[in-house]
Amino acid sequence: MARLAAFDMDGTLLLPTHRLGQETLSSLHALHQRDVTLTFATGRHLMDMQAVRDQITLPAWLITGNGTRIHAPDGTRLYGCDLPSAVAEEVLHSHWQTPASIHIFNDEGWFTDKPLPGLLEAHAMSGFQYQLRDLRKMSAHDVTKVCFIAPHEMLQALRTELLQALGDRANICFSAWDCLEVLPVGCHKGSALARLCQHLSLTLADCMAFGDAMNDREMLERVGRGFIMGNAMHQLKASLPHLPVIGHCETQAVSHYLNHWMTTPHLDYSPEC
Repeated sequence: MARLAAFDMDGTLLLPTHRLGQETLSSLHALHQRDVTLTFATGRHLMDMQAVRDQITLPAWLITGNGTRIHAPDGTRLYGCDLPSAVAEEVLHSHWQTPASIHIFNDEGWFTDKPLPGLLEAHAMSGFQYQLRDLRKMSAHDVTKVCFIAPHEMLQALRTELLQALGDRANICFSAWDCLEVLPVGCHKGSALARLCQHLSLTLADCMAFGDAMNDREMLERVGRGFIMGNAMHQLKASLPHLPVIGHCETQAVSHYLNHWMTTPHLDYSPEC
């Protein structure tokens, strides 16, 4: 019996419109009524997720910034981790062979140097927005993560370049098909969920988790029950071939599975078409 449920947001719990479906919301409320601890584990910023959680009106733990921050339902910070200043400095001020846009995240918000209004569509639910800055003048201290956004093929080449430059001084992963992130070493959703479980006197075996991208891999492979979305990155499916694949976020597949788990757990699960 799972005692904690951890959900990635974009591509998993949210619809393709980046909003929460009514069926999914009903399932989350049903889980809460069964005393299952709710946890939203996402690459999104804390400010973004606090606004989303307030709309959902459910007490939930927040793992944000892909594991760089953990906050309790009352807003208390349980854990925080930043990029080493030297690494952030190198990432921000080196000349990378890429046209990708660069995005800096710290506790003050999301910063970039060019208007990209299309990116704001994903944050319509919360109203969270980037702030325009000259990134060359920003401090490399207290940077939680750096993101590069571009077509996937360009980011693959950039990933190779970053790995050659940074080696084992950073965790570099795809949080979406078009988003490559530079994170602190050892900082990911899996390690953050382990910290949260320790705090709550739970084990990872007590947890179920759902995800769709490579930044979900460590979380999914460590929990008692990990589920991959049908719309997930093929790299995630290939890296965790033993985990079940459920339906698409467009059809609120997480809700579909949760309803099965809560009502007919003794029956085999068959994903909806």
